Amino acid sequence: MQSSNSPKYLIGSLIVVAVLFLIANLILSNMLAIADNVVEPEPMDAEAIAERLKPVARENIGEEQIAEAPVADETEDTAQAGDNSVGKQVVTQVCAVCHASGMMNSPKIGNAADWAPRIEQGMDTVYKHAIEGFNMMPARGGNPKLTDEEVKAAVDYMISSAD
Repeated sequence: MQSSNSPKYLIGSLIVVAVLFLIANLILSNMLAIADNVVEPEPMDAEAIAERLKPVARENIGEEQIAEAPVADETEDTAQAGDNSVGKQVVTQVCAVCHASGMMNSPKIGNAADWAPRIEQGMDTVYKHAIEGFNMMPARGGNPKLTDEEVKAAVDYMISSAD
């Protein structure tokens, strides 16, 4: 049997120690490189937190008119306009954004063919769809401040203009 004092044992031990030293050196140098790339945390004072939490944008939905609605012709019967002025106003301010152009397959104002299938379902159904929303139609035309009577007046105005 060989003794532990042989030169092979000494050389092998030195190689193992050198390899362990190199591994430890690589690990420590990688840890220092990672520490150099660490981003400092954000300040935690009240002003800095308030700045980070403030809204990115301000959006007011339903409060301001987003698009200009086309204005109805002035040649309408004054009697009809007087009877349904609330309906006309709601249509001009809210409904005409989609119904003037037929956006998203909405029935166009003044087009009897577009309104006929809806009228066949009954006026109660047409009113219900206008108030509660249906398919692409938002409830109350997208304006939650409208009353049921105002929505019904707008529906009546659009249907009367389709005759």
